[in-house]
Amino acid sequence: MLSEKIHALWHPECYHGWGRTKRFFEGWYYKLVSEDQAHALAIIPGIAMDENGKKQAFIQVLDGKKKLAYYHRFEADAFQPHRKKHELILENNYFSSSRLVLDLPDLKGEIQCSDLHPWSTSILSPGIMGPFSFVPFMECYHGILSMDHELSGKLTFKGEQLSFEKGRGYMEKDWGHSFPEGYIWMQSNHFSQKGIAIKASIAKIPWMGTSFVGHIAGVLIGDQLIEFTTYNGTRLSSCKVTKESVHIRMENRKYLLEIKAKREKATSLAAPIAGFMDARIEESMNSEIQVLLTDKKRRKVILSDTGTSAGIEVAGNYLLVLKG
Repeated sequence: MLSEKIHALWHPECYHGWGRTKRFFEGWYYKLVSEDQAHALAIIPGIAMDENGKKQAFIQVLDGKKKLAYYHRFEADAFQPHRKKHELILENNYFSSSRLVLDLPDLKGEIQCSDLHPWSTSILSPGIMGPFSFVPFMECYHGILSMDHELSGKLTFKGEQLSFEKGRGYMEKDWGHSFPEGYIWMQSNHFSQKGIAIKASIAKIPWMGTSFVGHIAGVLIGDQLIEFTTYNGTRLSSCKVTKESVHIRMENRKYLLEIKAKREKATSLAAPIAGFMDARIEESMNSEIQVLLTDKKRRKVILSDTGTSAGIEVAGNYLLVLKG
């Protein structure tokens, strides 16, 4: 199992739980939005192990437009990840970077994914966690498998056929033992032009008996990903939340990122705590995110646009991450 663990360090898309038997979870998040944005689904397969070693596999389905969620439970033995590829089998369901095959009681069909845009990687910074990827005691690890990609294929959901031809998709994942005590997460890849996407998150991070507020954001414009992270010198200058909106301001030496997200009615999902899926979070998939990105040196606005079909979570004790 050691070679699989080492391989996964530099491949966030792969399974990280080799040798784990308790207090661990891992889940992949596949967001599917039709070309006309009339349909938006999040498919979340994974595995969960509690503190006593009790295990369960699962597939959650979130219908973002109808604001409904469904939790499908499986025996842990049905969870079959590939040792060194992004490939997962759960009974007759199959998940990879390029293809999803779903065979659930009310959701069946196949989706293809192409032209993926993952977070940048390097020897010392393997994915969105950067150097924190190598820290063995983190509460939760995160990976961005694709900021934006094209979809094709069809699904039959509760008797209705949904077409995702020329739709847009997004992929990420989490693993560890619990979601942060308080955090804000948002994402959209539906702007005025294709090839534009944003992802931003702020969370309270436990650290060696104390804690700090960590922040990560990325703006994709074409093939360029502009990154704002705790470890690349980005400063979180403001984070404010009301019942109607979330305002975030981040800046580093080169860029200033200002976000105003409109909150919508959210849907309850199962989330991990101490390895098992006993917590609840609220996610909306029908929100809007206004983005203003400025090149500070040239004093030039690079992007001023609004993303739709946006996913937003304001979870736990989010007051812990507010600033300004």
